[in-house]
Amino acid sequence: MKVSICIGSACHLKGSREIIKEMQELVAKNGVGDKVDLNGAFCSGNCVNGVCVTVDGTLFSLKPENTKEFFEKEIMGRL
Repeated sequence: MKVSICIGSACHLKGSREIIKEMQELVAKNGVGDKVDLNGAFCSGNCVNGVCVTVDGTLFSLKPENTKEFFEKEIMGRL
């Protein structure tokens, strides 16, 4: 599963660094590093919303405070 987190200017200001850190921790904690490929990406074209995250090509908008819920539903729920 490919997960890309935007690290462009707008998303950086909205907390992409915190989301990346938490996603890395959740992937490690759940032992799915061999199944989840975390990547940084530049502008996904949805700058007005939260941090842009794509999961296998599907675009989502996250905030640092809903990262864990997102991970459980959209990452673990698909594995």
